[in-house]
Amino acid sequence: MNEREELQRGAVVAGRSPDSWRAGLSRFVTIIPHTRNLGLEVEEVSPPWVRMRLPWRDELLGDVDHGLVHGGVLTMLLDTVCGSAVLCGLPSPEVCPTLDLRVDHYRPALAGQPIMAEARVLRVTGAMVFTEGTLWQDPQRPIARGIGNFVRLGPRNTPPGFAEALFGEADHA
Repeated sequence: MNEREELQRGAVVAGRSPDSWRAGLSRFVTIIPHTRNLGLEVEEVSPPWVRMRLPWRDELLGDVDHGLVHGGVLTMLLDTVCGSAVLCGLPSPEVCPTLDLRVDHYRPALAGQPIMAEARVLRVTGAMVFTEGTLWQDPQRPIARGIGNFVRLGPRNTPPGFAEALFGEADHA
């Protein structure tokens, strides 16, 4: 069994199907104010892999004269998609803040087109999760690539009910 299959099996063994993860990660991006306000959509999840779509909005522009998306938007999108892959790449969801995010920009993102993002978990250790993400508007021409490293805080530092809240199973009475 290769590492991806092992990671995927771990996520499914944890009792969550890819559809359940899609719903949970959709809830996750709806709770974060900036991703909610920008309309970020979770398109597909196959743990430990995630694909998202950022619809076009004029607020994404950084260079209005040339119709180019702001680099901060691209960084935010890579951090979010890589962090989402982390959530579904572990045996059980836990809080894992970003330790390091390296972004390699290949070309500008252009106005008027949605931006696609995908990320996957490359490796999980007891202390870290290593990810890789890609952004594109044309699948044959990537915009940017990100390498994200996340610190595992573990069950002790993850709030009680975190997984239940993610999957909408928490009692909100």
